[in-house]
Formats: sequence, structure tokens, C-alpha cells
Amino acid sequence: MTDNPSGAGEPEGHARPEAIQAIKLRHPGRTAFAVVLILIAALFLYDTAFNRPVFNWGEVGKYLFDTRIVTGAGYTLQLTIYSMIIAVILGVTIAVMRMSPNPVVKAVAWVFLWLFRGTPVYVQLVFWGMVPTIYKTITLGIPFTEAVTTFTTKDLLPYFTLAVIGLALNEAAYMAEIVRAGLLAVDKGQDEAAIALGLGWWHTMTRVILPQAMRVIIPPTGNEFISMLKTTSLVTAVPFTLDLYGRSRDISAVTYQPVPMLIVASIWYLAVTSILMVGQYYLERHFAKGIAQRPDVQKPTVETSAIGVVGIDGAAGDVPPTVRPGGEHA
Repeated sequence: MTDNPSGAGEPEGHARPEAIQAIKLRHPGRTAFAVVLILIAALFLYDTAFNRPVFNWGEVGKYLFDTRIVTGAGYTLQLTIYSMIIAVILGVTIAVMRMSPNPVVKAVAWVFLWLFRGTPVYVQLVFWGMVPTIYKTITLGIPFTEAVTTFTTKDLLPYFTLAVIGLALNEAAYMAEIVRAGLLAVDKGQDEAAIALGLGWWHTMTRVILPQAMRVIIPPTGNEFISMLKTTSLVTAVPFTLDLYGRSRDISAVTYQPVPMLIVASIWYLAVTSILMVGQYYLERHFAKGIAQRPDVQKPTVETSAIGVVGIDGAAGDVPPTVRPGGEHA
């Protein structure tokens, strides 16, 4: 019997196995491909920085923090936030309507989705920009009687408001399907268990269904938020020109250098998008708690050689000494 440092006995005739020497697998093709990618990226950056005067990096630095650009970025954030808030509220409402047993309510929700998902957002924004022309005044009063009051549509609905309405209604159609998919992803048994416990519809939805559905809703909603940030560049169709892209385009019309101003706008879009992506990551991690978490691998507290073996005839082999916590033997 060989010596055992741990003090436990080893079965006779069994030699201690040699330590496994793991040899790292080499991937020369993968390494060569990575080197080629790095060289291509380095050549592109060098060419962009020194061989393309059209980029005019001095002009980019000059207007990167220009007051008009910063103000335009502020308007872009406002358009994004206001539109997404309205879109989420409408999306939840339409998703519930789509799941309603009432055929009329379900049909209205379906027509809304069909209309706003079936037409381009740019066309919708052009239409909303023409609302003050189509409906020059808005009259309030009892039908078939004299009007109580009349408003001028152009004064009541400025272009900023029309841009928010156009973006929100288009996005609400997509948010409705995202919310509906999240609600359907929750097992039906959760709803039945909540009802069995005596919870009402509101408490069931807010405390049982929605918290579980959020892990499905948050990732696509974050993507839609980022997409909305970039879609605001289309509000020039309303026309609203005080957003980030509109201001950069106005400046380029004066300086006759569109490429540097496009780079300025792109840098701002990338900066805001990066911040939103970080926020999305932490939201996803928060609502994914307890999902797909594996327990740590349990390591044996007793060496394999110290465990006795029961023979075929039922007679027990050598009984190993009792091992106390800490590795001490009785």
C-alpha cells in the first residue's frame, strides 16, 4: 500500500494516477484572421485621419460642442423620451385590448396595429405635418349646434407636438406586440395560482405577471428606445428642424461642409446610444435575477480512496476512518 498524505487508506493494487497535463489547442487560422482584421482597421483609421481632407477633423472639433448642436441634442432626447413614454402607455393598452375576449375591442386594436405597422414612419410624419393644413381649425361644442369655442390647429399643435404624436403612435404599434409577447411568456399557472390566493386582477398583474414578463419585455424595449433615438432624425418630414440632425444640416448648408457635420451628429448619437445601452444592461440584469442561475459545483469533502467499497456478496470492505470537518481523522 502506498503512502497517503491525507492519512486515508488506499485500495491495494491501485497506483496513484498521474496529473493530467492539459495542452492548449492552437488555432493558427483564427489568429491569422484576427491579425488581418486589426491591419484592416488600422489602415482604415490611418486613411481616415491623414488621407481624406473631406472629413476635416478641425471642423468636427469646432462644432462638436457648438451651442446649436448641444441644443439640438437636447431636443432629440426630449423627442425620444416623450415619444417612448406615450408609446409604452399606448402599447400596454393595445396589448390588453388584443388579449380581450370582446371581439370589437380586439378588432380595434388589430386595425391600429395594421395601420401603423403597415405604413412607413416617414409617410406618417409627413401626414402629421400636414394636419394643420387639412384641419385648419378645431371646433369644440355639441353636435348640430353652434360651436362653443374654436382653436387654430397650428397654434394648438406646434410641430414639436406633432412630431411627438407621430413618433409615439408608430412606436406604440410595436410596443403593443412586445408587451403582448411578454405577457404570453408567463405560464398560465401563475395567473391561476394568484386567483386561487384571492388576488384581484390589478395585484395579479402588477405583483405576479408583470415582474416575470419584464425579463422578456425589457430587452426589445431597450432596442426600441435606441431605435427611437435615431428615428427622431426623420422629424424633418413634419417639418421640425431643431433636432440634432436638423441643426447639423442647417450648419452644413452655411459652411458647405456636410461630411464634418454628419460626423458631429454621429458622435452625439453614438454617445447617447452608449449610455442607453449601459442602462439597458443593468435593467436586464435586475429583472433577470433568479433566472438561469446554476448552483456552484459541490466538491467532495472526502477523498475517493478513503471511501469503503461494498463487495458483491454484500460484505463491506475496509471501513475508512471517520473524517471530521477540517480534514482530521477520528
